[in-house]
Amino acid sequence: MLPRSTHAAHARLLDEVGAVDQVGVEERVAKFTTRSIKKEAKVWGLKTAVSMTDLTTLEGKDTPGKIESLCRKAIRPLEDPAVPTVAAVCVYPSMVRHARAGVGASGVKVASVATAFPSGQTHLKTRLAEVRGAVADGADEVDMVINRGAFLAGDFARVEDEISEVVAACGTAALKVILEVSELETFDNIRKASFLAMGVLRPGDFIKTSTGKTTLNATLANNQVMIEAIRDFYLDTGIPIGMKPAGGIKTAKQSLQFLIAVKETLGDAWLTKKRYRFGASSLLNDLLRQWEKERTGSYQAPYSFSDATDSY
Repeated sequence: MLPRSTHAAHARLLDEVGAVDQVGVEERVAKFTTRSIKKEAKVWGLKTAVSMTDLTTLEGKDTPGKIESLCRKAIRPLEDPAVPTVAAVCVYPSMVRHARAGVGASGVKVASVATAFPSGQTHLKTRLAEVRGAVADGADEVDMVINRGAFLAGDFARVEDEISEVVAACGTAALKVILEVSELETFDNIRKASFLAMGVLRPGDFIKTSTGKTTLNATLANNQVMIEAIRDFYLDTGIPIGMKPAGGIKTAKQSLQFLIAVKETLGDAWLTKKRYRFGASSLLNDLLRQWEKERTGSYQAPYSFSDATDSY
């Protein structure tokens, strides 16, 4: 059983940010799955989703050659000039310099996971050194994990202070704060953690659902709780924070449902890679397959597209 002080801390924060109507959230996201998107709207959605993808490899067997291949696909996902580049390539810190060389002047960003991803279970000074090293090697963006243990123990000041120190270590690099929603367990905790993070973030930074390394990752419901928190925070402060659902989004149909949620909750201003990303590399090939279907009228075999390397 958690100490009374922990329960009190959570109760105070919940009183400040408000509780989540779980039934309401689930009913709303169920409606997103019933929308029918066709023709020009579908083509626009597919193109937008490609442009928002963070193409990722996070494997122990990653090599400079694999990163080079990833970057080539990021720059030109398909031999069709109408298909945009993806938003970023996301790699481990040791691969950042190879990714930097691979994307060159293409405009594709280099993102690095950091802060002892995915667990975050090491000393803060080590986590900060990893962030600084990734930025020094050329990372434009950093994906950090929060201290879930401190959050669940009600030590919110520690969570905020650690995020704040990572913001400082990033310098001009954008920061994406991973909540790891499956370990937070409840919608109320996801909302609380979202507000804690946003309170110390800058315009252009993001909050993110998951590492993609746990059993439950990005769902429409988790995404909805977070984008509603972003909306409420923006209405209160005027600070626009971005959103990145990651893990488990594998089909074009799913990605279009997420874009519907964004449009109906946050509006068109968030329908851009500057404010919304998909952390789902395995999604890209299905987006390209659907693009070819809209262009030619027939489906290509899945093996017609190069391997997406990882699902994240």
